[in-house]
Amino acid sequence: MPSSPRRATLATVAASAGVSVATVSKVLNGRSDVSPATRSLVQSLLQQHDYVAPAPRREPPGLATVELQFDADLNAYSTEIIQGAVAAGAEAGVGIVVSIRSGDTARTTAWARRLVAAGRRALIAVTGQLTSGQPAALARARLPLVLIDPLNLPRTRVTSIGSTNFAGGLAATHHLLSLGHRRIAYIGGPATAACNQARLHGYRAAMEAEGAPVLPGFVRSGHFRYHDGMASGAAVLDLPHAPTAIFAGCDEVAVGVMEAARARGLRIPEDLSIVGFDDTQIAQLTSPPLTTVRQPLREMGGVALRTALRLAAGEKVDSHHVELATELVVRGSTAPVPRRA
Repeated sequence: MPSSPRRATLATVAASAGVSVATVSKVLNGRSDVSPATRSLVQSLLQQHDYVAPAPRREPPGLATVELQFDADLNAYSTEIIQGAVAAGAEAGVGIVVSIRSGDTARTTAWARRLVAAGRRALIAVTGQLTSGQPAALARARLPLVLIDPLNLPRTRVTSIGSTNFAGGLAATHHLLSLGHRRIAYIGGPATAACNQARLHGYRAAMEAEGAPVLPGFVRSGHFRYHDGMASGAAVLDLPHAPTAIFAGCDEVAVGVMEAARARGLRIPEDLSIVGFDDTQIAQLTSPPLTTVRQPLREMGGVALRTALRLAAGEKVDSHHVELATELVVRGSTAPVPRRA
């Protein structure tokens, strides 16, 4: 009795087309990042080889989920990322579970196993500070990890999504310099955070290029929170030679600086110009509306989700670190330097 013909595989079609298996997979999945000519060739060969896709792997009961984990209480920044991830998850038919990291992650192996047992396809950690063992524990559990704006990058290669923080810091400071300000302070987040360091370096680079000195006490670090902005804002505004402009490392810090200025009878922007970073909803709700550097937070959430799903499907990613472009958004909180300054 003659043997039945062997079923064509992705490798068979890929060899006939002279492309990679990943490219054939993209065509089957309707991905847009394939040229029309290649797509037409692959589709033709799929028909010629009478290719039949294997039965899909059975998922656990219920909707497949990805965990989106934050390291602190949610705020306007978190909301933007969540909305981007949820929108991308809806397109992919994947649910998003939002959590706040707790102390139980110290037992890394058990933590990773719990995520797998809960049916997670991947973990997206936002502004988190991972221990050296956590990425390894997730890798052993075969659970992909994607970081957004990580405070520290582990020594092992981990996929991360961020923005052009240096360019954003440069643009914010150049804007203030173009208005005639020279006494410009920077109030940022944790001193060791990679995103904060990049924004600070952008600020320093702009100041140095203009020949404007960074005066003692003009650089402050803390947390990306409102109360830190109030405390650090009060400290720099009480200096003998107070700044005429302040670049804040995030919008929430900028709002805290605004309150510290008002408590001292300073008008914004007549007496003090302020620039934030992120362009969250609160930037448009302040009085006056906040000039800020737009960080594409929703896009970052969406890219992180799609990247996590690609890793979960065993696909390779083009880059282990992706930076999305920032953009200066000028509103009412900045003005030319006061004449008396």
